[in-house]
Amino acid sequence: MAYYQLASVYDRFMKEAPYSRWVDFTKAIIGNRPYLRIADLGCGTGEIAIRLAKEGYHVTGVDSSRDMLTVADQKAYDEKVDIQWVCQDIRELNGLENIDVCVSYCDVINYITEEKDLAVVFDRVYASLAREGLFMFDIHSLDHVSNHYINHTFADVMEDVSYIWFCREGAEPGEMFHDLTIFVKDGALYQRFDEIHHQRTYPVHFYERLLEKAGFQNISVYYDFSLTKEPAQTPERIFFVAEKIPE
Repeated sequence: MAYYQLASVYDRFMKEAPYSRWVDFTKAIIGNRPYLRIADLGCGTGEIAIRLAKEGYHVTGVDSSRDMLTVADQKAYDEKVDIQWVCQDIRELNGLENIDVCVSYCDVINYITEEKDLAVVFDRVYASLAREGLFMFDIHSLDHVSNHYINHTFADVMEDVSYIWFCREGAEPGEMFHDLTIFVKDGALYQRFDEIHHQRTYPVHFYERLLEKAGFQNISVYYDFSLTKEPAQTPERIFFVAEKIPE
């Protein structure tokens, strides 16, 4: 039940997330390419997938949480967009073929904390893409993790739901654990449930190496939704765009 509650309140906590900027970044990278089929890997409650569908793309949303997908499906129905939802861990991604673009935004790749698992994800994404297909994803920068997450506490209090979030340092560089305590109003009382989320970020060259090993070419790196490839002094998000060009 707690997982359903988390899915149902997730959008409340993420109301300030820059979903439209992820969509705009995706469209700008695609440009004039005749791409129509997009897979959103780690789609959560479908905010980006739904926006992409409204732009005319044929979208498949993939997530490991059935409860998140239940919320996403209801939202897609309300918005009158047709999206295929697939409940699958992206480390076990299969069944997708000839996808033009795979996107994985909002820290999803940071949840893949082990090198061997990242290698598997990149291999499976590569296999899912059509020739000249694109893979786009973002990560937290190492500086942002060190300076703005680790050993910081965050909270948000609303009338019917609130949370306390403490981010603690892991044993490895760029590793962090998010300890979340969430309270959801249930009649005159509040129900409490707890979550622990594990993330890790690596240096840029680490991801580039694994992408190349998977077969990707024309790998580009962008920062904080900008298309200039010039990082700010302390970028928060790093974006990767890689192309499948089979020999």
